[in-house]
Amino acid sequence: MKVISPALHGIIDYCMSGVFLALPFAFDFSGTYAGVCYALGAGYLLIALMTRMPFGLFKVIPFAIHGGFEMVSGLAFIASPWVFGFAQDPTPRNLFISLGVVFLVVYALTEWHPQEKRAPELELG
Repeated sequence: MKVISPALHGIIDYCMSGVFLALPFAFDFSGTYAGVCYALGAGYLLIALMTRMPFGLFKVIPFAIHGGFEMVSGLAFIASPWVFGFAQDPTPRNLFISLGVVFLVVYALTEWHPQEKRAPELELG
């Protein structure tokens, strides 16, 4: 069952950007961990702004392609502690795995191809 509309997904994206930008402060990250969080926050903000969805500003990226980014990102977050060698550090490891699961759940629950036009969602997207 797809319970996340394109509009709600846009709100979630902007919130997640804020979460990434706040993580270094919340978990006292510095150096590489903080840099990765800031880059992810800025990157997701940019992708949200460029997606054809109700809260997208530039509407360049099709919503379904955005969904592909979301799925790949979720898998990458889960794998990153082992790929980038920080699996032994429990806080960032568990955080990245948790964020990966959140991204995959949001992906699975989002209505990527709405069947009917609903104003203003699709007309804006």
